[in-house]
Amino acid sequence: MTMPAMLQRGLTRGLARGALLAGAATLFLAACGSSSKSPIAAPTTSASFVASHSKVAQIASTVPANGDLNPYGLVVVPTSVGDLVAGDTLVSNFNNQANVQGTGTTIVQVSPTGAVSTFAALTTLPAMDACPGGIGLTTALGILPGGWVVVGSLPTGAGGSLLSLDPAGCLIVLNSHGAVAETWSSPNINGPWDLAVEATSSGDAIFVSNVYTRISASASTQSGPCTVVRLDVTLPNGAAPQLTSTTVIGSGFIWMANKAALIQGDTGVTLSSDGTLYVVDAVTNAITSIPNALTRTDAVVAGQDTLSSGGSLNGPLGSTLAPNGDLLVANGNDGNVVEITPAGKQVDTVTLVPNGAGDLFGLTVSPDGSQLLFVNDGTNALDKATSS
Repeated sequence: MTMPAMLQRGLTRGLARGALLAGAATLFLAACGSSSKSPIAAPTTSASFVASHSKVAQIASTVPANGDLNPYGLVVVPTSVGDLVAGDTLVSNFNNQANVQGTGTTIVQVSPTGAVSTFAALTTLPAMDACPGGIGLTTALGILPGGWVVVGSLPTGAGGSLLSLDPAGCLIVLNSHGAVAETWSSPNINGPWDLAVEATSSGDAIFVSNVYTRISASASTQSGPCTVVRLDVTLPNGAAPQLTSTTVIGSGFIWMANKAALIQGDTGVTLSSDGTLYVVDAVTNAITSIPNALTRTDAVVAGQDTLSSGGSLNGPLGSTLAPNGDLLVANGNDGNVVEITPAGKQVDTVTLVPNGAGDLFGLTVSPDGSQLLFVNDGTNALDKATSS
């Protein structure tokens, strides 16, 4: 299951700048998104988080100068470095100005007060840093120590058609000024849809949910198997991160073509304080637990260890942890967020976007725990849910 990361890995550029997803030590990413995450304390027993965070307001539009649409991934900047400002939020766009899926090329940076700037505009990649299929930014978005931003790409063909490539897409590593430092691609990186990052004493681990494989080159292929992968990364002093190995730790997930979201499959990935990785599955309306995610060398089969399923889950996509240790999951089919305890009990469901089918994807909690931040695909904006 473990393979060297040198396979097709883009060359390190040596764009040295100095500090994924939240905090100098623990980082979690966005997605479906983002499932972006922030550093969370050990689980505690407390009242529902979402019940007290139901007042929704828009922070800012996420549409950059080139008109990209469909914000998917988001992550809060943990430390100021380069063009990154601590407390700001990065948001990746999945569609272009014509609203074609899998063609978005921009990451915007939004301040807590609503000021917006373009952090990265990735119209092309350096010749030495190829990405199978090109650029189409996904919910997979995070920030490594030193300000290295990692974003997933699952590009599409003409009119947003699914590619016949296998593998398709890659992870793109940017420096703290939004410039491409390198790309990572391998057979184990195939349609990276969301990710989460954890810093360890020996390096960093990036957990990636893939939503693609081509069991045939036929354009009519509308589904297939997909995986969850751990990427082990080192951070050499003064140099770009280095991908050292990839290990499949989750298998048996299924992707399916979907008109509204391009693809549905295993999406939000969130690491709990006990080392269990929660994987949100939009196809089965279930959440699979992968124990010992930081160290395991074998794969848990989808559904083998289920945290929660059915109930209020309705096309679940992005996920994050609440300050009380509960898992928060954004529904893609109804605009609701579902709160689930570590024991698997669905304790609350709150509407963030009324009649919001197709509106929710990535979400995260602000560093101080006072706000639930989420992207709204319906209005192309970054919103917040607060207690007052």
